[in-house]
Amino acid sequence: MGIGGTNCAPVGRIGARFNEAIAGENFRLTVLQRHTSLAAVSSHCFLSSISIGTGKLAQPTGASVALMAGIFIACTFSARGQDPVEEEPLPSSTDYTAAQTDLAPPPRAPTTPLGGFDSKSVMPSSENASSAEPRRFHYSLRLTVRGVYDDNIFISHTDRVSDYYFAIEPAITVGFGDIEGRGGNYIRLDYMPSVILFVDHSDEDAVEHLIRLEGQYRFSRLSLNLNQEVAILDGANLNSTLDTTGLLANVDVSTRTRLNLYTTRLTANYELTGKLFLTGEFNASIFDYPDFISSEIISGGLYLNYNWTPKVVVGIGGTAGYDFVDDPNPDQSFEQANVRVNYQATGKLNFTASGGVEFRQFDGHRGGRVTPVFDAGAVYHPFDGTSVTLTAGRRMLNSGFFADQDFATTYVILRIQQRLLQRIYLGLAAGYENADYFPTARGVSATRNDDYYFIEPSVDVLITRFLSTGVYYLHREDSSSFDFFSFYDNQVGVRATLRF
Repeated sequence: MGIGGTNCAPVGRIGARFNEAIAGENFRLTVLQRHTSLAAVSSHCFLSSISIGTGKLAQPTGASVALMAGIFIACTFSARGQDPVEEEPLPSSTDYTAAQTDLAPPPRAPTTPLGGFDSKSVMPSSENASSAEPRRFHYSLRLTVRGVYDDNIFISHTDRVSDYYFAIEPAITVGFGDIEGRGGNYIRLDYMPSVILFVDHSDEDAVEHLIRLEGQYRFSRLSLNLNQEVAILDGANLNSTLDTTGLLANVDVSTRTRLNLYTTRLTANYELTGKLFLTGEFNASIFDYPDFISSEIISGGLYLNYNWTPKVVVGIGGTAGYDFVDDPNPDQSFEQANVRVNYQATGKLNFTASGGVEFRQFDGHRGGRVTPVFDAGAVYHPFDGTSVTLTAGRRMLNSGFFADQDFATTYVILRIQQRLLQRIYLGLAAGYENADYFPTARGVSATRNDDYYFIEPSVDVLITRFLSTGVYYLHREDSSSFDFFSFYDNQVGVRATLRF
């Protein structure tokens, strides 16, 4: 499945480093450019430090940090006195931003024990604690502080630079309705800014913003779903609202860079009979690289689904879309024919999968390309306190660094979490991704092939209902056919989360 593409001439520090690195080499390439590998990776007054039109990110200043702190503290004091909803911290899983036509979005996994759905609810004064009526307004406030040692902050092969940094990450969740179970009507907003402060390289300090808006409304036969994500990133990581430790690196660029990512997904399900229902989809994504070539993608799909058994749903249909890539790269159109399966095996296991074939055209610059695409996801809870999440897929991405090149990315990601003694959470995340580049225009040689993997063990302890602490180790490594893009990176971090 195609996901946002950008191609661009090497500019700034990345282009200068790369041109110098390949001097004297005989690569048959056009102008070299890159784009982030989003193989799995969402307008408020809070964005006052961002110029959306240009994609420029302001460096963190005392005023901007104070503003965010003030907003957070004000929200905290306004929430005091409300009764908390008792809720067990849930095991975590990485939530990656899917950028275009999700063939079958993997099951949405629960959040971390560091403050995901530890929400509070506000009831009208006429209600009492024993009321069976669902509480309508929910909120969750938390503050996470991380201290991290990183031995390769630029994820570079030739210029390994180590440093310590601190991450200050407040988070606010507000919503109405069934924002946790997502079975009924609801609307939910998550906002998390990240202030990154380096000890020795203050010129790399950054403020990032992660915003997610989602909602659902059900009629008698029709249900509507909205998912809007905004990620204002300034670094080497592809973070999401559920993962801020940077499991997925910006492998396509392999250095710190700015990326503004906007994704929109609208879905409508209409019940035709007790067994048949239609699914209509609209997707739009914008990959805004202030220093590279950007792209915009729109697509739509229609699927006919059949409730084969109470546990099995199968569907068949297609998706079509258009990929607008900045000059000098060709625009692209694509069509997909897919088969979908959703299997609710037991109360402990849920599995979704979609597979098919994609037909891609390159605006007359070369012949069409046919390739398989798929997505699969499973969530398994074998025991109380144990969670296993697995996602895998294959899709097409535009390169934001190499001109006239896309790449096929195939990935698999595993997350395991085990709760011990009701307060200790052992976690393990691991993943692998292969990126195989191919030309989008005649006469271009595309020979790059990357193998990227990461592994992250972690331990977190719930000290009180409001405070948890933990430690994690992250190893990331990319082996590329071009040595310039290869790197390895190690991080050791400690973190503390305070929930209000």
